[in-house]
Amino acid sequence: MKQFRSSLLLIVVCVSSAPAQQPAKSRPTGAAQAGAAPETVNIPSPQPAQANPPVKAPGYMDRDQVEILAQKIGALESRIQDLLKAAHPEKWTVSNIIRNSFNQTLENLHKSLDGLEAWRSEFEKRPDSIYYGFQTYAAINAALPRLDGVGHAVSQYENPSLGAQYSQVGDQLFDLQQTLQPYIAYLLRSPDQFLFVAQTNLASCQKQLGSALSGQGGPAKPMKNTFVGFHARRSGAGQPGDRKPVGQSKDSANKPNKKTESSGQAQPLPSH
Repeated sequence: MKQFRSSLLLIVVCVSSAPAQQPAKSRPTGAAQAGAAPETVNIPSPQPAQANPPVKAPGYMDRDQVEILAQKIGALESRIQDLLKAAHPEKWTVSNIIRNSFNQTLENLHKSLDGLEAWRSEFEKRPDSIYYGFQTYAAINAALPRLDGVGHAVSQYENPSLGAQYSQVGDQLFDLQQTLQPYIAYLLRSPDQFLFVAQTNLASCQKQLGSALSGQGGPAKPMKNTFVGFHARRSGAGQPGDRKPVGQSKDSANKPNKKTESSGQAQPLPSH
């Protein structure tokens, strides 16, 4: 009985996934008496798992800091849009190949900025979202090389001073991306550590449970082989005339009709 209670307690502790705690002591029992209440074990309620990573971990930023970072990224987006309006590639004296290549890079830059603004706005609303934070980081990574290409073309074919402003705003956007990267790693670290601790606790619980339950089932008992017979009624194809009336057995059909035989025989005459 004591071994069974210890196994039950171990199963509950494993399922709770709570930190290891000492189980509550059971009530002391004296000699077994008739009608006594069964012994019970008090099991502590599981503690809730930590939902957020520690505050002072590397890369930590509070909500206000993340919102300010997202707003700075949005301000640089507006600055890039102003620089794009200041350039006039239609006035450049270049070949069609160069013009078409620049137009394609410019179009890709506009798409990257639109995507960046969409992810950035969502990340500003939910600063603790790993998904929106990563998408914002990836959108900056897609916009930077295209911004650099447009800046080089503007510096070469229109105005070097204007091209330098493209380069300056690109460096600022890159710095904000590098500031965002440790915070994303911080958000990813918590579920990774939680999963590792859960897997470690589960393996330990399985080992302890296996040790506690070993030998309780007893040796395996061989089972006697049994043959299951299949009984089916075989129906043969007989002649229509051979069918006997329903309810008449085979023996009764073969027995002669005694009344008929007795009526057909001659009765002896009475002797006087």
